[in-house]
Amino acid sequence: MSSTTRIFHNPRCSKSRATLALLEQNNIDAEIVKYLDAPVSEATLIELTRMLGCSIHDIVRKGEAVYKEKNAGALDASALTKLVVENPVLLERPIVVHNGRAAIGRPPESVLSLFKV
Repeated sequence: MSSTTRIFHNPRCSKSRATLALLEQNNIDAEIVKYLDAPVSEATLIELTRMLGCSIHDIVRKGEAVYKEKNAGALDASALTKLVVENPVLLERPIVVHNGRAAIGRPPESVLSLFKV
C-alpha cells in the first residue's frame, strides 16, 4: 500500500491496537503517529475534521477528566481545537487517514472502507 496512510495511534488503547493489527493483517503499511508523544497541530485537527466530515466536537473524548474540568462542551470549535492541541488525550482514537479521507477505528473494521476501490 501507499505511504499516504497514517494512523493516529495510542498504544495503550485496545481499539487503537486492534485497528493497527487489522491494517497489518491486510498488508496496509501505515505511518504511526503517536499523537500523545507529539501532539497534532490546530491545522492538522482542522484537516482531520474535514476528512472525517464532522466537527471537532465529534472527535473529542467526552469522558476524559480534562473535558469536564474545562467545561469543553461549552467551547466553540476554535477554543476546543486549541484545548485538544494542549491536551491530546482528548482526541478520539484511532484515526486512520488514507488518500485524503479519514475514518475512526470504532469499530476497527470501519477503517477498511478507506481502502475499497
